[in-house]
Amino acid sequence: MNLGIIGGTKLACTLGNKYLSTGAKVVFGVRQGFEAKDVEWKILNMYLDKVFGYKEAIDQSDIVLICCDNENLVSVCEVLKKIDLTDKILIDCTNSAFNKYFYCNTTFIQESIGDETPIYKAFNNLGLDYPKSDPMGMIKETYYCGEDGLVKCKVKKLIELIGFRAIDAGKTESALLLEAFYHLRKEIACNKREQTDYHFKLISV
Repeated sequence: MNLGIIGGTKLACTLGNKYLSTGAKVVFGVRQGFEAKDVEWKILNMYLDKVFGYKEAIDQSDIVLICCDNENLVSVCEVLKKIDLTDKILIDCTNSAFNKYFYCNTTFIQESIGDETPIYKAFNNLGLDYPKSDPMGMIKETYYCGEDGLVKCKVKKLIELIGFRAIDAGKTESALLLEAFYHLRKEIACNKREQTDYHFKLISV
C-alpha cells in the first residue's frame, strides 16, 4: 500500500506519521516553495524519499489523502486533472470555508477533476490543525462516506489501521453533511468563547 498525503498541514503530517508507524509506505506532497517550520515537518524533510511536489507524490501513490489548506485546493485539483487516476483511491479530508453558506470541498474536487474517479470523505472531523484540536487524544472516531463497494471497504480498513473507529455516513452526497458537522462544532466553540475545541461523539441508544 502506497499512501500519498497531500498538503503541508498538521493533519497531513500527523496522519502520515501514524501510517508510517504501521509500516506503510508514505510520501507527502507539498506546494512549491513550501517551508518546513514545525519540527515534525523538518524531520520529514530530512529524508530524500518522503517529501515531494504534488504531482510526484500522487504519481507514487495508490491512495491519495487530500489534507491541504483551502487556498491550495485549486492547485491540487489542477494537478489531479493532469494525472491518470485509474486505480487510485482519492480521499478528501478537508472542510470548506464557512460564512453562513458553504460549498462542499468534496463536490468542488469532484467537479474539478470529473466524475470518472469517485471521491471518498474521511478524517474531516479532525480538522487541519489536528492534533492541536485534540491535545488530550480524546477523538477515537471519524466518519467516512462514498460509493458502496470494495473501495469503500478499503477506506474503512485504512481508517481502522491507525486506531480510529470508522463510522459509515452513507454515500458521497453525505460529504456535505460531514462538513456541516465540522462547522457546527467550530461554531459551538466560537460561541463558548473559550480557548478550547468541542467534538461530537456518536452513541447508540
